Formats: sequence, C-alpha cells, structure tokens
Amino acid sequence: MRAVFEDLPVGNRQSINAFHYAEASFNTPWHFHPQHELTLIEESSGTKFIGDYVGAYAPGELVLLQGNLPHCWKNQPRTGRSRSTVIQWSPETYSRAPELDGVFQLLQAAAKGLLFDLRDVQSLRMEVHRLPTLPPAEQYLQLLSVLQQLTSCRWTSLSNSSFQQPISSGHGSRMQRIHRFVEQNFQRKVKLLEIAQEVHLSEQAFNRFFRKTMGRPFFSFLNEYRVNRASQLLIETDWPVGRIAPACGFASLPFFHRQFKRFMELTPLQYRKQHQP
Repeated sequence: MRAVFEDLPVGNRQSINAFHYAEASFNTPWHFHPQHELTLIEESSGTKFIGDYVGAYAPGELVLLQGNLPHCWKNQPRTGRSRSTVIQWSPETYSRAPELDGVFQLLQAAAKGLLFDLRDVQSLRMEVHRLPTLPPAEQYLQLLSVLQQLTSCRWTSLSNSSFQQPISSGHGSRMQRIHRFVEQNFQRKVKLLEIAQEVHLSEQAFNRFFRKTMGRPFFSFLNEYRVNRASQLLIETDWPVGRIAPACGFASLPFFHRQFKRFMELTPLQYRKQHQP
C-alpha cells in the first residue's frame, strides 16, 4: 500500500483538525503526515496497518500515532458502516513545559504507535468523541486533558520501527501494491515470484526491499496477516477451526496452529474462548 503524504488543514489559524468519519468503509490508503493523530474506532472491524505492524482492530480501540508514522485501517467486507473520531494536531501545538513531561514522553513512545487498554480508556471515549464539536479554544484544552489522562493508561506499542523519517515515494508506492496484493490473495497459495513481479523487482531484490522496509520476511508478514484474519473469524463466526484455516490461506492445519500460537500466544480455541461475551 502506498504511503501517501496527507496535507492536513492545520496552519497558523488552526493547529487542531478534529472530525467524525462515517462511510461504508475506511478507504484512506496507507498514509502519513507530520501531525500527531489520535483515532477512536467506533464502528466496524478489520485490519490495521501501523508502520510495520499488522493486526486486527475492533470498536472501542483508541490509538495514538506520532507524526510521520504510516498507517491505515481496512475494514472487512460487508461489516456495515465504518465510524471513527480522528484528532490531528501539529507537534508545535503544545509548548514543552515540566508539567507536561508525561504527555511528551507519551508522544515520544507514540513514534511506534500506541494501542491503549480498552478498560483504561472506557471513560475517555466520550471525551474524544465530543472533541470535533467543541469551539477551537475548548478543543485545545480538551485535547490536552485527554492526553494527560492517557499518561495514566496502559498501552501496547505496535510497530517495531518508528518511521520518524518519512519513507520515500518509491518505497511507499511499492508497499501500496504489496498490501493490496496481500488483501486480495491471502486466501490462496502465493509464490515469491508473483509478488516480486507485482512491484517490478527480482526475487532477491524484493526480499531485500521488504526486509528493509518492514523488518521481516514477506512470508512472515503474509502469515501474520492471515492469522489476524483468522482471529476475526474466530470471534465473529461459529466456524470450526478446520474451516477457518483454509479460508485464510493455510493449507495445513498443523501449520496454521503453529502460526496462530506464534503470533497470538494462544491456540485458536483458547483465543475464541477468551473473546466470548
């Protein structure tokens, strides 16, 4: 997926861009911008791509991103409407002061993307949702209040790399095609030659490019994507594991179990039981 530079409407007269998103799907490509971003997922489920991270997302998630970290959310087909609240602001919006050390430490950690504990942010979701409706001065104060409260919340770091320097347009264009190829072909056997040809590279050059950009081999990334799609089916359907594995591109059931345990640290049945209401 191409990491598109997004030019946001923030400037001398407006340092915060806050809005509600409501469409049939999250159709923004893998993109980056110099502004920090706080995103609250309110409806739909699917896969999120944060830097070199790929993982499932669900309603209620709150994610904090430092500027220039490529990201996007891709919902599953036929999951209904996609809704989120997005807050974007310039790094210069808040002046560094000793009283805000915790906030700036949190923003530094957000260079790799932070997913906050669902229970810890339960009371904050309404405050985030209200932000786009507030007058500019109140937005400024409310966002600072939210960030301060987030310093007391537990979080998980997502990307292994920080992407603090924007990736080149050439690398971004290749990643766009790779992500799109994975989304469209993860259910079948994929050969290295065909994905290399998709981005006009030799197999050897493709391996070097992908490792440098994403920090791991392509097939590890592909299996991680497949496992995340399988995890969504375990929660959202009553399909047996023997049906889910081939539906997500795993021809071998034992291999599926090994890969699922590798990425989720649980067996498929343990994962399903843990996420039952």
